[in-house]
Amino acid sequence: MANTKSAIKAARKAARLTTRNRATQTRLKTLHKKFEQAVAAGDTAAIKAAGSAYASAMDKATKSGVVHRNAASRAKSNVAKHSRPKAS
Repeated sequence: MANTKSAIKAARKAARLTTRNRATQTRLKTLHKKFEQAVAAGDTAAIKAAGSAYASAMDKATKSGVVHRNAASRAKSNVAKHSRPKAS
């Protein structure tokens, strides 16, 4: 248990932030699964919609410090790769 006033506040803050971060990570996983399902199905419109939502959520998670910017960049690059029209 925390002893000092500042440590007690830090423990409260950590609990609050952990809850928020976990919710954000869960949402990102769900959006990623929807994107992967759209890619597997090959539906271009669904790929664009799911990819856009996923990339946007990654940017927001990066802004709040939940996801590292390089991880977000990698994910967005993957979305862009699958969103491009296939060259035949």
